[in-house]
This record gives sequence, structure tokens and C-alpha cells, in this order.
Amino acid sequence: MPDKFMVIFKPGTPQSEIDKYVNQVQDNGGEVHHKFDSTLHGFSATIPETQLQQLQSLQASGPIEYIEPDTKVTIQ
Repeated sequence: MPDKFMVIFKPGTPQSEIDKYVNQVQDNGGEVHHKFDSTLHGFSATIPETQLQQLQSLQASGPIEYIEPDTKVTIQ
């Protein structure tokens, strides 16, 4: 079952590169919920497991800074 994640790219990653990964997620059955383009550069999405593994492999030497679960933050 796909889960929601935030995929954040390294500073200086061109928007065209980020858009490429957005399209890959969508083409592989994922759903992009939000694109970040101010302080953070990336997107939040529901990502199928196989696509998530592919994105995680890009963290070491590729354009992705980090991937983390997209959770709701509340203030009490």
C-alpha cells in the first residue's frame, strides 16, 4: 500500500529535474499532493513502494536531499 512522503531535493536542483520525478511518481501510480518551491524544493506524494525504493536510491549521490514520511503537524 502506498504511503505519503515528502521528497526534498538538494539546493540548486533545477525545477525541470524535480518535475521529472513528479512525473515519474504519477506515471507509476502515485499521487502528488503538494509541490514545494519556496524554502523547500520538492513535493509531497503518495508513492508506491517500488517507486519509493527508486527515489531512495537517489539520496546518496543523486539530486534528492531526503525523503521522510509526510505527517500532520498540530500545535496544542
